[in-house]
Amino acid sequence: MLKILKYSIFDLLRSRWSYVYFVFYLILGFVLLFLNNDVNKAIITLMNIIIVLTPLIGTIFGVMYYYNSKEFTELLLAQPIKRNKIFIGQYLGVSLSLTLSLVLGIGIPFVLYGLFKSASIFDFGLLIVVGAFLNFIFVALAYNIAISNENKIKGFGYAILMWLFLAVVYDGIFMILAIKFQEYPLDKFALTSMMFNPIDLSRTLILLKLDISALLGYTGAVFKEFFGTSKGLLTSLFILCLWVVFPLLRIHLKLRKKDF
Repeated sequence: MLKILKYSIFDLLRSRWSYVYFVFYLILGFVLLFLNNDVNKAIITLMNIIIVLTPLIGTIFGVMYYYNSKEFTELLLAQPIKRNKIFIGQYLGVSLSLTLSLVLGIGIPFVLYGLFKSASIFDFGLLIVVGAFLNFIFVALAYNIAISNENKIKGFGYAILMWLFLAVVYDGIFMILAIKFQEYPLDKFALTSMMFNPIDLSRTLILLKLDISALLGYTGAVFKEFFGTSKGLLTSLFILCLWVVFPLLRIHLKLRKKDF
């Protein structure tokens, strides 16, 4: 699996899109940190971009890499190598390469700006952790969709719809339901609905750490009321871990039954 992981990482690092992704975050980090006097505002702006763009890039890269390496994967499957090792190695390669581009792209301006000497290092570190989680989550979800659909067009279509639903439509549905049933107690419903969306959960996790109550929104305020700040952070991280584990378990089960 380590050899497949290493091959996948180097294969993606040779792709120009990995460098475009890295340069984008590098320029964004320099612009926000060096042209903004308030570090917290820069972190919030980065958060709003990362929690939407990172899932999209992870989804596209995950689906694209699966379909583009399909012939090579079938060649590996003909060898005495376990299926799980092949696909988990590829999955980790895609996730780690995207995370590396994100960490370096944001981390270099962070170091040059001198934030590692300030208290903001923890907020910035949490932002990178959340970005890494979103990479691992959405690459896993994209792999699930790709494995379940042999047709490349359908696979891409379902993957984009999945991202669009979690990034945009999900919040809209919740707002409509909240307005429709505003006379009823919706605290537990709001709390549960947020846990089923890793993007909302990531946003709340960062805002809990920054302690910006005005930006938490209804679901974030309920989350803070139920768990508090410290316990809420740990709960959020645990649920994000589950968002990585369950898609990987489904990949494992799907591979056992799939006929290549």
